[in-house]
Amino acid sequence: MIPRTFPSAPGWSPDGHRIKSELDYSRGQEKTWVYGGLRVRDGQQVTMTAPSRNSTFYQQFRKRLETGNPTGNPYVITDNLSSHNSLSTRTWLEDHPRIHHVFIPVSTYWFNLQESWWRIFRKTALAGQSFAGPAEIDHATRLATTQLNTRARPWVWGRPPPPTRQLRRRYVYTERGIEQ
Repeated sequence: MIPRTFPSAPGWSPDGHRIKSELDYSRGQEKTWVYGGLRVRDGQQVTMTAPSRNSTFYQQFRKRLETGNPTGNPYVITDNLSSHNSLSTRTWLEDHPRIHHVFIPVSTYWFNLQESWWRIFRKTALAGQSFAGPAEIDHATRLATTQLNTRARPWVWGRPPPPTRQLRRRYVYTERGIEQ
């Protein structure tokens, strides 16, 4: 056998490590904010883009969440952004008693499953793209939400258990040798 060297496969570095795709989007003069919500029990998502991150647009997003969850009492777990706890938002919540608002503790973003979803959404919708304006960001957001909702599954905290390996033969080692 003759030793040969082959170029590494695409997506792998020469030293054998997986190349990570970097996010290369940036915000221009017209900023666009993406609001997102994840229903953990079935993995369905609701997203919305807005030109600003304030109480008015947050309440519009909450209306979308309420429409997307017509039954039951949805619990919205969110961070401590000022628009999430403003007077107008609290007044809006009083008018919609079905929705429960829960804040995660400060500096504990990993408690929020939304962060895990946001990483997946960001890679699906925004990674490696250049957008000419807010309309393109809105289109990419709607398209990614539709794609992710078609293959949505319930979200489970933590890693799934490793698959069990079926052994063809089971050997038992004894003092005399191997028995089958």
